[in-house]
Amino acid sequence: MQTSAPEWIPGFDNSFVRELPGDPEADNFRRQVLGACYSRVEPTPVSGPELLGWSREVAALLGLPEDLQEDPQEDPQAEATREELAAVLSGSRLWAGMEPYAACYGGHQFGNWADQLGDGRAITLGEILRSNDGEDTRWELQLKGAGPTPYSRRGDGRAVLRSSIREFLCSEAMHHLGVPTTRALSLVRTGDEVRRDMFYDGNAELEPGAVVCRVAPSFVRFGNFELFAARKDHETLRRLADYVIAEHFPELDAGDYAAWFGIVAERTAEMICHWMRVGFVHGVMNTDNMSVLGLTIDYGPYGWLEDYDPNWTPNTTDAHGRRYRFGNQPRIAAWNLTRFGAALLPLVDEAESIQAGLEAYAERLSAGVLSTYADKLGLRSIDADEGSDQPGSGPWLANTCMDVLRGANTKVETDMTIFHRQLAEVPMDPEASDEAVLAPLRPAYYGEYDRRELPPKLRELTLRWLRGLQARVRSEGLDPNQRRAIMDGANPKYVLRNYLAQEAIDLAEAGDPSRIHELLELLRRPYTDQPGKEHFAGKRPEWARHRPGCSMLSCSS
Repeated sequence: MQTSAPEWIPGFDNSFVRELPGDPEADNFRRQVLGACYSRVEPTPVSGPELLGWSREVAALLGLPEDLQEDPQEDPQAEATREELAAVLSGSRLWAGMEPYAACYGGHQFGNWADQLGDGRAITLGEILRSNDGEDTRWELQLKGAGPTPYSRRGDGRAVLRSSIREFLCSEAMHHLGVPTTRALSLVRTGDEVRRDMFYDGNAELEPGAVVCRVAPSFVRFGNFELFAARKDHETLRRLADYVIAEHFPELDAGDYAAWFGIVAERTAEMICHWMRVGFVHGVMNTDNMSVLGLTIDYGPYGWLEDYDPNWTPNTTDAHGRRYRFGNQPRIAAWNLTRFGAALLPLVDEAESIQAGLEAYAERLSAGVLSTYADKLGLRSIDADEGSDQPGSGPWLANTCMDVLRGANTKVETDMTIFHRQLAEVPMDPEASDEAVLAPLRPAYYGEYDRRELPPKLRELTLRWLRGLQARVRSEGLDPNQRRAIMDGANPKYVLRNYLAQEAIDLAEAGDPSRIHELLELLRRPYTDQPGKEHFAGKRPEWARHRPGCSMLSCSS
């Protein structure tokens, strides 16, 4: 299955399999794997690989061809390149130097220990070591949906086109939004069908299959360490921690596990702040979906807030308890870090060092939230000591903003993305009429309230908040153009709204991948006004309110 790599493929340097213990069993069958960080396994070839999506930015990171013609029939070399990439990135062919494997890990799922999980439908092809600006960066290439592994349990190791489109687009959209994330290089349709029961209700159907190539410096997660700690395999636990620190945290001294945990905690806080800033809901924040690099990983039943509802979760599996709802994400990240810290206790001298890391998370999160709100509201800064109950103070403005978005206990629904983007249009002149101050926000309201008067309670609160914001802005004396730039840099105009992804899925399943390309291009510049693309910034249409894929999703691929 392995062939020589084309000359434009960099060499592979596979440190994970070189430095860490592997599973001695060579056959690919479901089993418990002990004392090993991975199992070697090759992807399963597909019948008709077709390249549907390509990220030129990620290709540049890897030294791969950046611009691939979408219709290369007139250029035999371009066509051969696409065919070669489709074959390898679907798992149908390997290049020399690749050493594919599936990682072994466990995790807490929905708050309960699940024991061994592992890469059930993800297979790492290998690692590319690239030098950028004099610094070496390691990039792991991982195929999602490339066939069964020893960790597939009852699954087939495959992924369907709809979930693969969502992961491909969202990985790149999040990067361009400035959110720490894994990346996506490619989207390949396999030519094969996969049977899935989307909502686990007995209505399984055949769907087109696909494979996404995910890219990150590492996909190691909290659950990798939890499994070895649960098994009291402290030797493998230590070896894995030493490897991660040496390879991905070279600024730390070997064996400084407490300092490492503190850095992971702070990076996690930074990631969560960005999620909350752009209205992203991960949907399945299990500890096996938490990166030790502070990256967003495993895009499954995620969603974007349309009307602002802190209790919303896109995950049908989580519909009852809403553990992973938007407003609960900061608390769940802390809970997950506590589980990760507990797994590291055999390696640290004192439990207090783990507690210090958890406190670092809380401090970074608090500071990050205030900094985020300062940018979103166009303020110089917000100080936690100002007093949250003092009208016009930074904390009061941030807290009251959330009350306004929630509709002040009325039935008014407010689009979070549009509201914050339009906030830059609100006049800061204290002499402006009430209607002039409210008018820029009307496009953010759903239903009839984009035209008619707001309910008295919400109107009064919104005006009081906006007048308080005006006073604060005047007191700070920030240049209006500078303020506008800060706000537009924190409040995206374009996000991957659920219905936009679903429209791309519908077209692609009918044989038209053009919307994938159009959205990928749009989301490269989410903070920039793009003439002719305004319809992509609009509110969720009514048809998408309760449609599967737009309102609710499941963990099923």
